[in-house]
Amino acid sequence: MITSVVVALLLFIVYYIISRKNSKYLKNVPGPKPIFFFGNVLDFLVLPSWGWIGCLTNYMDTYGSTIIVHDGPLSIGLVTREAKLFEHILSSYAFINKDGPYTYLQSWLGTGLLTSVGTKWKKRRRMLTPSFHFSILDNFVEIFDNVSNIFIKKLEREIGKDSVDISPLVSLMTLDIICEAAMGIKINAQSEKNSEYVQKVKVMCSILTERMISPIHPILYPFTINYFREKRALKVLHAHTDKIIETRMNEQTDKSEDDYTDNVGKKQRLAFLDLLLKSTIDGEPLSRLDIREEVDTFMFEGHDTTSSAISFTMYALSTHPEIQEKLFLEQTNIFEDLRNAKPSIPQLQEMKYLELVIKEALRLYPSVPFNGRTLTEDLELDGVLYPKGLNIMLFTFAMHRNPEYFPDPLEFKPERFQDSSRVNPYVYVPFSAGPRNCIGQKFAMLELKSTLSKVIRTFELLPASPVQDLQLAPETILVSKNGIHISLKKRIIV
Repeated sequence: MITSVVVALLLFIVYYIISRKNSKYLKNVPGPKPIFFFGNVLDFLVLPSWGWIGCLTNYMDTYGSTIIVHDGPLSIGLVTREAKLFEHILSSYAFINKDGPYTYLQSWLGTGLLTSVGTKWKKRRRMLTPSFHFSILDNFVEIFDNVSNIFIKKLEREIGKDSVDISPLVSLMTLDIICEAAMGIKINAQSEKNSEYVQKVKVMCSILTERMISPIHPILYPFTINYFREKRALKVLHAHTDKIIETRMNEQTDKSEDDYTDNVGKKQRLAFLDLLLKSTIDGEPLSRLDIREEVDTFMFEGHDTTSSAISFTMYALSTHPEIQEKLFLEQTNIFEDLRNAKPSIPQLQEMKYLELVIKEALRLYPSVPFNGRTLTEDLELDGVLYPKGLNIMLFTFAMHRNPEYFPDPLEFKPERFQDSSRVNPYVYVPFSAGPRNCIGQKFAMLELKSTLSKVIRTFELLPASPVQDLQLAPETILVSKNGIHISLKKRIIV
């Protein structure tokens, strides 16, 4: 009893000291009233994960576009959907640190490009940028086409059903693509009934989301059930990556520099992993751990994010037949043989309306619903002083649905992106923006266009019966907890 009183008293004293120390900061920044010790966490713990986005959005509708949220007894965070703050943070080289919740990813991704900071991030970014040059991406179009052929055949088995959950099928396809295109390994995930890798990715994303709103201090995390679930998941994920690296290293042992170009000097595929195996930083080759953390990062970012984007785009199209018909007309204007077409880079670039559709889908359903930053120095903006060390959630999902920036925000209107000059690059940020924008966004856009082009040429997408109400949840990427259901009809081509 005495011990409990002493602990409670110490917590109160620390809380009071921190509050006094920060009294000059965050003046006039509103937010929901915290409950002692728990802060605002109880608001989230009583909700299923698909209620968290709504809870944060309601906070902002009630208190303002930039709010303080207390995520525990001694911790606060800033959540914003305000364009000026987005721009100030994302455009700055001073605020590139992704601490806070991103540290929970390090057991899986290490300190690769997504989670690293400072000098390490700058060196890795400089090293990896050439592997996503457009001239290299040209080599991957054939892989997109071949892998999506299998996806189309799996969808054909679902024709005529009232409801088909497309998200697991899309996830296996994007896993096959990222493994073959970026890593040089065929894992045939679509041919397996259940991919253990995909299942463990879902486990990790769920755990990470729960940790972000948990009142339990990180020092106590090893005593929770999620800690042991994470260890089992990481054993599978890291073994998968180690196998890919080992296989590729064995294949590349005897290759010379000339083996990476064809007879006209064009860069061949597999540049990403090959580059890692051959790269040096400050004259030293990358260690196996260095290579694994970058491979894990791109397996995660290049698999789940594109899976989310393709699935939600197909869902949006299923409820908008008039937009679907415009897409099909665009395809007929590009290809003479719709059934057997194999899009080239120039043809993919011709798909202007498809690009508008993808952009609008990513506005409504951004694959990464929020970005995090930790201030490395005090920041003063519009008369508010934000303290060094403050964790800021840039709430992309809410920004994209803010009527101040996008009129009729819940309407699916691809045409709103026809004049790109009118869209603030820090208001529409599905691939983030500034120095830490997504390095693989060109790769992702080509993959999205190639896959969706084939889907539109093969099927009419219809709403599921009954029509589904999505349960959107921010599990590191945006997911629907009740799946993403549509119905499929074979497209009749005259």
